[in-house]
Amino acid sequence: MAASYSYFPGCTLSTTARGYDESGRAICEALGIRLEELKEWNCCGATFPLSVENVMDMVGPARVLIAAKDKEADLATLCAVCFHVLRRTERYLSTHGEAADRLNQFLDKGHYASGLRVRHLLGILRDDVGWEAVSARVSSPLGGMKIAPYYGCMLLRPQIEIDLDDSEGPSVLGELLAALGAEVVPFPHATECCGSFLVVQEPDATQSLSTSVVESARRAGAALLVTACPLCQYNLDRAQTTAGSKPKIPVVYFTQVMAAAFGLAEHAGELRLAEAQR
Repeated sequence: MAASYSYFPGCTLSTTARGYDESGRAICEALGIRLEELKEWNCCGATFPLSVENVMDMVGPARVLIAAKDKEADLATLCAVCFHVLRRTERYLSTHGEAADRLNQFLDKGHYASGLRVRHLLGILRDDVGWEAVSARVSSPLGGMKIAPYYGCMLLRPQIEIDLDDSEGPSVLGELLAALGAEVVPFPHATECCGSFLVVQEPDATQSLSTSVVESARRAGAALLVTACPLCQYNLDRAQTTAGSKPKIPVVYFTQVMAAAFGLAEHAGELRLAEAQR
């Protein structure tokens, strides 16, 4: 029987990162994972508030949590930013009853109550599906393609609140890639920041940070960079487009690599396995 999860796609996966959403749904279907998209969902807020004293800043993500709680299933998401915001909001509200009570006074629909598990698909693949089952579904092995797993910031930090993997020495993306038949390429900048939202106000700073990540992966011998974050994908790709002096290292979502390995070429997006292997 297929495992079922509530699903929050978020704003970016419904617009500029549709390939991430579509490939995620496709590989879940291939693995017997049922994603039931929340009805009438709203933006998660994109950032967790710097000051938790103002609970009004948590109304957006709280509404998502309420909608998911009504489904009585774990809430799954793909976007690292959405996961970060929803996971931290649930963690804070579930451990600060007074803040949750104050927030409920501002809500015009529904009532927040603790108990929901916010999950990233990577954690579901590792903990619920298992790498052996992932490997069994591979029909087009990656043939030892040299792929560097890039985690960035928000997928892992802060460790005590996110609790997906070791924030200093993560392994979940590497384990997934190995299960798909790739050669995992460790590199020093795998958990360094790409510049994140600084790209809006300080594009030069983001350019510098993202270039450092790409060049670190290049020196390690990577032919492909894989991420779980739409903002990371944009920044790393943009940095190479702006510089334009060296051959680009493709930056793709882990779900697109899975789709390629599963023989679902129509969901592999910009991924070109033959080019990446050269």
